[in-house]
Amino acid sequence: MPPTLASLVHHSALKLTVRAGEDRLDVPVRWAHVSELADPVPYMEGGELLLITALKLDAEDPEAMRKYVKRLVGAGVVGLGFAVGVNYDEIPKALVDAAEREGLPLLEVPRRTPFLAISKAVSAAIAADQYRAVTAGFAAQRELTRQALNAGPEGLLAALAAQVDGWAALYDASGAVVATAPEWAGRRAARLTAEVERLRERPAPASSVVGGPDNEDRVELHSLGTGRRPRAALAVGTASALGTAERYAVHSAIALLTLTTERSRSLHAAEQRVGAAVLRMLLAGQPDHARGVAGDLYGGLLDAPFRMIVADAGGAEALAGLTEAVESAAARAGEAVLLVPDGKRLVVLAADGGAAVAAGVEYAAAREAARAVPAEQGAGEDDELVVGLSAPSGPIAAAAAYKQAEQALSVARRRGRVLVEHDQLASGSVLPLLADDAVKAFADGLLRPLYEHDATGRGDLVASLRAWLSRHGQWDAAAADLGVHRHTLRYRMRRVEEILGRSLDDPDVRMELWLALKATSGE
Repeated sequence: MPPTLASLVHHSALKLTVRAGEDRLDVPVRWAHVSELADPVPYMEGGELLLITALKLDAEDPEAMRKYVKRLVGAGVVGLGFAVGVNYDEIPKALVDAAEREGLPLLEVPRRTPFLAISKAVSAAIAADQYRAVTAGFAAQRELTRQALNAGPEGLLAALAAQVDGWAALYDASGAVVATAPEWAGRRAARLTAEVERLRERPAPASSVVGGPDNEDRVELHSLGTGRRPRAALAVGTASALGTAERYAVHSAIALLTLTTERSRSLHAAEQRVGAAVLRMLLAGQPDHARGVAGDLYGGLLDAPFRMIVADAGGAEALAGLTEAVESAAARAGEAVLLVPDGKRLVVLAADGGAAVAAGVEYAAAREAARAVPAEQGAGEDDELVVGLSAPSGPIAAAAAYKQAEQALSVARRRGRVLVEHDQLASGSVLPLLADDAVKAFADGLLRPLYEHDATGRGDLVASLRAWLSRHGQWDAAAADLGVHRHTLRYRMRRVEEILGRSLDDPDVRMELWLALKATSGE
């Protein structure tokens, strides 16, 4: 604890006597300052014990003393020490009354106690308090380090909460709560995710102080990580502002968690290199070798159905959000996930039905919704993201799953979608794919001679062809649909063959013509 007026009064060598403000002696003293100025306020910072002999004061004038004491209180002076036996044999009543009225502690300093002795006592007490704080800080640092090494981030948070007599919480790169100490702080920490998100938008290192949920406490938020974008955040909640020792503990926790974060990034990079090798082996049809390389790192993932995600973006930064969403969800659920970034492309292999796949789909849905924002407010071309998701698969069919994801991604790009699942394509219809401009151009070119023929009024070849194809080449049924004789329909089909230079006996020709009719009709 820093020195207080009470500790100075109880100092046996100083022999100080309280003359006013006895109920306010527990206030801390930041410094002891001597000034005989009639108005020392411009030189005060607050928290001082002012020492005077009243050399330039009319200490017996009640009005002058009232104004003098009032100015001192307004400047934050915590106490007034008056030396007797110098200019006055005792403290004048006018000064005592003014101090009592303003609630300013007034201490009588005997002649045999020099002001220097009081200044030394204050200085020594401040130095002792700082030494205790530093010592306590080093002890806290040792304990936090021990917990970080033996119990990980959870143990470190528990030790930090005990040091600050409050609570602590760790947030991951997505802003989600990873761990709290004590456990009851989980809900309180969860209500601060919006504040954490705002902190993460600032370059690291960054910090802020906010009122806790429902004003329950004072919370300090600190970003963790050395990169441009923070990798995690720490929240520390206390009932009041942190003291010096508690501040040492918080700074030590930040350093240790940042070190852990950076170490995790290095390990993560190594894991990604292993993951890239595992993916190459899977795509090359070597699942056994892939399992051998994956070991415990990804082994469990290769023993159950998984999904393949392939994502492309205009820039590498656009993949950061998807990566964080998938990684964070997998970490919280305890799932293994394989991520292989490659420039503007990201390949993800995650458990079918797991939290990682769900987080990726949810993130893509949020990006899809964000496209409704006007262009000047939304993301630029460099932030465009396109994602393809395969059907459930296994190690033996990994190459097929990768191809499915790429096919789904290609369809998503053509349709202007953020995400397309291969299952949706397999369970849907091929007809929506005919909306592609290239398909329409092919259809227009293929059928143009027939449309030009019909435009001259020499027949209705297009309608006849559509009816004949829809009836699978059955002459009587198609003729009945058109209201013409079957011989008339046969003649028209021969004209179609002559104009197009193709045989309707060829099933590929019939298929192309049917799809062309669908594409041009917009059905």
